[in-house]
This record gives sequence, C-alpha cells and structure tokens, in this order.
Amino acid sequence: MSSVRRSAVTGVGGYLPDEIVTNDDLAKFVDTSDEWIRERTGIQMRRRAAPDQAVSDLAVEAARRALAAAGRSVDEVDLIIVATTTPDLTFPATAAIVQRKLGCPVGVAFDIQAVCSGFVYALSVADGFVAGGRSRCALVIGAEMMTRLMDWTDRGTCVLFGDGAGAVVVEPVEGQGTTADRGLLGFALRADGTKQDLLYVDGGPSTNGQVGKLRMQGNQVFRHAVVNISEAVTAAAADAGIEVDKVDWFIPHQANLRILEGVAKRLGIDEAKVVTTVAEHANTSAASIPLAMSVAVADGRIKPGDLLLLEAMGGGLTWGACVLRF
Repeated sequence: MSSVRRSAVTGVGGYLPDEIVTNDDLAKFVDTSDEWIRERTGIQMRRRAAPDQAVSDLAVEAARRALAAAGRSVDEVDLIIVATTTPDLTFPATAAIVQRKLGCPVGVAFDIQAVCSGFVYALSVADGFVAGGRSRCALVIGAEMMTRLMDWTDRGTCVLFGDGAGAVVVEPVEGQGTTADRGLLGFALRADGTKQDLLYVDGGPSTNGQVGKLRMQGNQVFRHAVVNISEAVTAAAADAGIEVDKVDWFIPHQANLRILEGVAKRLGIDEAKVVTTVAEHANTSAASIPLAMSVAVADGRIKPGDLLLLEAMGGGLTWGACVLRF
C-alpha cells in the first residue's frame, strides 16, 4: 500500500492572562450573581488581558509553548495562521505581527475570521498547506480578547466571554490512508449568513468606523448550536470514515456548559469523554478549542494515538467540526 501525506498536530500550547475576573466581581457592577451565571452557563471565572497587552502577545505565548511541545524552533516555522475576531490592528494581519514578535523567517502569515469557529476553519486551511506539501512546520493559533468587545451593561453577554490563546504545531507525517493514521482525518465546515443578527458586533471599518460591541440573541443561538453542531460533527466523522462513538475525546468549543451537554447528549457521546474548561476561562471564541486541548494534553488525558473530535459554532453564523488522531 502506498503512503499518504497527512497533516498531524505535533505540539499544543495555551496561554491565559494573569487577571482573574470572578462572577462575584461582575456582580459588583452588573445585575447578576454567581448563582445565576453558574446555573445558566457553567462559568465560574474568566481571564482579562492587561491594558498593555495586545492579542498578538497572547498568541505569541501560546505559540512558544506549542513549539516547545513539538520540539521545534521559531526558525523552522514557514506558515502562521491566526484565527481571531479581535486583531491588534485593522491591518497588518495579526499573524504577521506574531511572525515578527516570534522572530520567524519570511514565510506565509495571515488571519482567518470565522469567530468562534475560526480555529477549526484554520486547521482545515493549514491541512491544505501541509498535506499539499507547501508547508513543513505550521503554527495554527486561536487568540482572542473578547473582553474588549463587551458592553458591560449587558448581563446577557458580558458574563460569557474571556481572553486567551491556544496554538498547535502542524507538520507532515506519512500514513496509509486509513482511519488508523495519525493526523487530520476529516472536516465539515458550514456558514449561514442569513443568521447574522443572532450573534454579531455592531461596528466595523467600512460601516461606522468603530470597533463596536458584541450583540447576541442567546436563546436563538443555543437552539441553532445544538442542532447545527451535531450535524457538522456527524458529517466530519463520515468524512473521516469513523463512527462518532469511536472517538476517545470530544473537545467542543467552550461557549456554554448547557450547549456542550446538549450536543454530547444528542450525539450519544459519554460525558466522561467530553473535555470541559469553560468554568475556568469562559468563552474565548477561537482560542477555546486549543486551550481545552492544551489542558487535556498537559494533564495526561489526551495521549498519542487518541482519536479527537473538535467542534465549534460562532457568529456569522459559522460552525464546523474536525476529526484528528493525535
């Protein structure tokens, strides 16, 4: 049997800013409570970046940790993709800023904007580069400062989000073209622009020239999330040629504990297989999946050879899923 070039995740890293904002902290200036937030979301705290930190700073820290885990140096990186909805600047791309701050050589660097689904989208794009032979060492980073988009008078949104970054190194490996191969095995990516009003930011360079604030119809987003994510997960598993119940770990976008539980139940996934970190860092948008991965790799749950299922849904609406063998 001839070999097949695959894209494999060879290192994972995460970074959270130092400042912890608890539910009780929020209750001091918005009409909410620790009990209200925990009951509806499962969130206990979130991190907030320092005023002098940019999202590229968070990305750089996560990238350094991922490179160390992969045993790679910045000199070997030839592709950087940053998934973010909170870039440093309108341009250049945050990925180019990360390239400069890391000290990587001239290569390919660009951003992807699919909000909370950005990391899954970015992995798919990196797979095209790496499996296609155009990259030998790619950094795929999800980095967000969602607290910069909050309307701190809106208790329905400001309690949900936090800041952070997660990164993976993606490198080529040889496989046999079977589900036993290490690497990225299957994807399903979706978008429905007609649902924009359910989750969006009310600002932009070409509309009002402002950064804007996040706006969300929470109940509608919840309803679409459980149904849409389940469909994408099933499609990604079919693309990979595996059954959903064969996965070792389910790593969902850390948006809301009730959504996580709803999707797992709909798919028939054992709760013991679900990696959940939303309580510690809230919804960090594109950063949440790699952050959860970094925690589960660090504590020994995720081991080489494990079959992982990733999924996310975000503004747009966008959603998607990925199956990979670690």
